[in-house]
Amino acid sequence: MSLIADLRCKCGINMSDPATPDSQRQIIINLYNSGIEPDIIALQLDVDREQVDRTIAEFAAEEERKHDSANATSGAPSLSSFELGPVVDTEQAVRLAQERVWRALRFEPQFNLSTEETNNILEKFAKSKVGFVILYVDVVGSTKLSMTIPADRLATIVQAFTQEMSILISAYGGYVLKYVGDAILAFFLADWNNLRVPCANAVSCAQAMIKVMRQGVNPILNQYDYPELNVRVGIDVGDNVVVQYGWDTMTLEDGRQVRRPHLDILGYTISVTAKMTGIAKPDQIMIGQFVYEALCDEAKEAFAPVQIGPEKWDYVSDYTGKIYKLYGSR
Repeated sequence: MSLIADLRCKCGINMSDPATPDSQRQIIINLYNSGIEPDIIALQLDVDREQVDRTIAEFAAEEERKHDSANATSGAPSLSSFELGPVVDTEQAVRLAQERVWRALRFEPQFNLSTEETNNILEKFAKSKVGFVILYVDVVGSTKLSMTIPADRLATIVQAFTQEMSILISAYGGYVLKYVGDAILAFFLADWNNLRVPCANAVSCAQAMIKVMRQGVNPILNQYDYPELNVRVGIDVGDNVVVQYGWDTMTLEDGRQVRRPHLDILGYTISVTAKMTGIAKPDQIMIGQFVYEALCDEAKEAFAPVQIGPEKWDYVSDYTGKIYKLYGSR
C-alpha cells in the first residue's frame, strides 16, 4: 500500500474512491490537527511544503476556532490512534538528515525546532495524572568524543544529533520534553485502554533513530574524519503528573512580554527509562515489560528478554510485585 493510500485508510477516507485533491487535503488537515509540524507533514506525504502551507492556510480561514484548548481530551492529537511506522518514509528521513548534517558541518548549524506544541499539550494536562510513553535517547561515548575534537565542533555535532532525533520524535507523534546535554527526553500520549499504538510509535521512532544515525549522520561525519556516533534508546510507559515550576517570560517580536507556565513531567517512569537506557548497548533499544506486552507479535520478534543481575536492575513493579522485566532489541 502506498504512503498516501495508507494514510487515507487510517484517516477514515473511503479507499474505493480515487485519490483526489479533497482526500489529500483532508489528510494534511488531519496531520495538522494532530500537532504535526508542516515540515514533518511534507516529509510523511512526500509533497511540497508550499502545498502543505496553502492547505493549512485555507483550513485555518475556514475553521479558525477548530482547536478548543479548554477541552484537553478533544485537544489531544488524533493521530495517537494510528500507528505511524508504515507511514513515515525513513529513506527520505535519511537523505534529509545527510543534507542537514552536511550543511551544519560545512556552514553554520541551524536549530529551528520549537517546543510550543509540547507546551500546549502539557498546559492541557497541568496538575493532572496522565499516561505517557517515555522515550530517552542519548549518545554513547560523548565524554570520549569531547576529548578528541574541539568544543565548537562538538557543539555542532550534538546540535545536529538533537535536531535529527527531534524531527523523528515529531514525525512519530511524540513531543520533546527537554534536552539534557547530549540526551533527549520525549513523551507520547498514552491511553491505558489502547497502549499498543503509542508503544508501537515509540518503538518505530527508536528504530528510525538508529537507522538515521547509521545511514544518515555517520556517513557525513566520516567525510570530515569525525568519529561515528552510536545511540542508546530506552522506552517505558506509566502514569505521570504534569507539574508547574513557576513561569517563563518571553518577548514577542513586537516587544510585548508574555508569561507562560514552566511545565514539566514528574513520575517514576522517567527515572526508570533513563536507567534502562544506561543498560542498553550501543545502537540498542531497551523497552520495559509493559511496552513489550503492548506490542503486536511481529513487533515483539525484534526484542529478546534481557538477563541482568539485581546489582544493576532491581526495580519491582507496583502492578505485579515482581522484578520489572526488560527487553532489548536483537
